[in-house]
Amino acid sequence: MTEDQIIRKIAVIFVTDVVSFSTLMEKNENSTLRSLRACRDIMNQLFKKYDARIFNTAGDSVLAEFQSAVAAVVCATEFQNMISKRNLSVSEDLQMQFRIGLNVGDVIVEGTNLYGEGVNNAARLEVLSQPGGVSLSKAIYDFANKKVEFKFTDLGTQKIKNTVLHAYDVIIEGLEPRASGSSIDSSEITESKPPTIAVMPFKNMSNDEEQEYFVDGVTEDIIANLSSWKSFPVIARNSTFSFKGQAIKPSELGQRLGADYIVEGSIRKGGNKIRISASLVDAKDDQQVWSKRWDRSLDDIFEVQDEVSQEVATLIFPALKGKEHERIRTKSPSSLSAWDNYLKALAIYNQTWAGDDPDEAANKIFFDLCDAAIAKDPDLCDAYVLKARRIYGNLFMSVHQHQRIENELLFHDLSFKAYSIDPNNPEAVAMYSRSFNLKKDYPQRLKYARQALDLNPSHDGSNNDYGWALCNDKRFEEAEYYLLRAMEMNPIGRKGYEGLMPFLYMAMADSNKSLEWCNILYDRGSHSRYNGWRAAIYVHLGDIENARIFLTKFRKERPEVKTIEDYKKVAPSICKDYLIAGLSPIWED
Repeated sequence: MTEDQIIRKIAVIFVTDVVSFSTLMEKNENSTLRSLRACRDIMNQLFKKYDARIFNTAGDSVLAEFQSAVAAVVCATEFQNMISKRNLSVSEDLQMQFRIGLNVGDVIVEGTNLYGEGVNNAARLEVLSQPGGVSLSKAIYDFANKKVEFKFTDLGTQKIKNTVLHAYDVIIEGLEPRASGSSIDSSEITESKPPTIAVMPFKNMSNDEEQEYFVDGVTEDIIANLSSWKSFPVIARNSTFSFKGQAIKPSELGQRLGADYIVEGSIRKGGNKIRISASLVDAKDDQQVWSKRWDRSLDDIFEVQDEVSQEVATLIFPALKGKEHERIRTKSPSSLSAWDNYLKALAIYNQTWAGDDPDEAANKIFFDLCDAAIAKDPDLCDAYVLKARRIYGNLFMSVHQHQRIENELLFHDLSFKAYSIDPNNPEAVAMYSRSFNLKKDYPQRLKYARQALDLNPSHDGSNNDYGWALCNDKRFEEAEYYLLRAMEMNPIGRKGYEGLMPFLYMAMADSNKSLEWCNILYDRGSHSRYNGWRAAIYVHLGDIENARIFLTKFRKERPEVKTIEDYKKVAPSICKDYLIAGLSPIWED
């Protein structure tokens, strides 16, 4: 069997998770974890009895494979009955409920894990299930109906996450049966998982079959680059390459691979020129979300391969997050999942954060959404990173200085939590490096900033953080390279990085560039800091008259900064020497 071949089989899949697990954890972590362990012991004993194999777990979720549909139904029902009896014998804070979904279908085997439509539909049925209940597909029902003593309710066809399934409930004592054929509003069923991306093999549009290696290489590099971002799950290469050469609609590929979005493209070579096209397609409705074309010379074929694969990954993520935000706009607040809340918070961050103080009302909504995301999924690393990023910005805002100590402690806690959850997430590692920046442990700051960059050299944020870490070593020319690279990588979000450019050029004593950036940023938002900086810059440029004008404006806007010693306390450390050298000759106490 070659590396590209895929192992498929028919399997009986059992999926379960705990009802309101995040809420229980928020109330009492210790008792919740004790209860989960006790319930897992019951589950493990039953799995051993009915010859089941756990192939994946995530937090409170368990995915298992059974050899028999009948055994799966009996085991699931027996488990719910045992949990119901356990709940009667323990205090309310130790009680726990589970949902279970059962399906039989085609799965992809990768090592000990299983993927594909068979698993995805079991997960959808689990979402459909009542607390304390078992929901199953028609295929499971057909296998088990006449071989078990249980009774079933036919729920009819149900639409769950744009998939139509014929579902049944097992009638369990103590659980009120749902009406036969009832339509269950799955739009209010929340899921905390980010969407999954599948990168399909790019098509070789040239007549030269020898170019196939290059085409496959571009596809593999895009998969590797997307995977290194850690924001969204990416389907493994082996799975997507099994469809190479097949003309299948993105919506069908999404169903078969369990993917929400499909990346597809083509490559055409002519002489010493090459054209690469790529697009991102929503697998739910076959609608194109994003597309781009590159025309390049083949002077260095591997350089072209690296450039295009990195740029595809860099451009896809903002497009995908934008599409996901559109999806949640019409959802009611009560139905928002952890991922939904994170996306809403991210949208507010992107809209209000360009180097200036955000509106306080927007600030509150932002933090409420981050907290809601974390409460619903305590392991959602992205939510901790996003909240930490805003807290870090607040540390340097004059309006938040009365909370400086509190915010520093909160930032250290959030950044460490994000890093602990996923030390391979470049955004989490970069945020953790900033914790050492605040502690003035610059060697550790540089170490973790470099680690974040190594995890994903195409990540704009990692380039930005590494650039600033280099500034602590006064390696300003190197820093400038990485900071400008970050802005080139993220043309849409570059304003978030431009706000820091005056710091760099003042530290480099480049007064002309410092003044240029101060003027640009002041026009975007008239913050008092720019007047103080321009006063110092004009002194270095020899224009004392303008320097005094801007210093007067600054002191009028910041009356609490009475002396040059007061200013030293608020001056950015990276360029403090430059600022003090400029302001000292004209500052009159």
